[in-house]
Amino acid sequence: MADDQTSSLADIRAQRNAMQAEEDAISFVRRLAQGRLDLVQDEARRRKSGQEVPVGSLADRLADVFGQQHGGGSARPPRDTNIPADHPLLLELDQLSEHYQFESMETLDDSALSDLESALGMFEKNCSQMRHDLFEKIDALTAELVKRVREGGAGAVVKDK
Repeated sequence: MADDQTSSLADIRAQRNAMQAEEDAISFVRRLAQGRLDLVQDEARRRKSGQEVPVGSLADRLADVFGQQHGGGSARPPRDTNIPADHPLLLELDQLSEHYQFESMETLDDSALSDLESALGMFEKNCSQMRHDLFEKIDALTAELVKRVREGGAGAVVKDK
């Protein structure tokens, strides 16, 4: 939303739709980061408890780890999410995971595992903040749309906030 520019109702809807699509992408990547973080935290718990290294790949462990989670999920209805493989946040998460050796976390020493956990936690927190910021902008655009419809000026042009 640019200052001092006028926007039509169609422009506001297009801006809101673009922001919702970006929020969907951020939300998707954030969920991936949370899943990886859950796996790292499970590995740290396993080590503290003295359990044996589990047999199987990370993919094999997903159901067990996610089955332990007790989240209620989002209140939002699901939307189709089509995130391109070259989305910058997805690439950043993949690079972070590669840098901290997520794929071989079972072989990391405790310090490196802790570094991986911290990096994933910070990445997830940054994604959460991006989502929060986008929600504020989306809400402002939605409020403007509602205001225009209520005032009967849906076709009118107003200045962005």
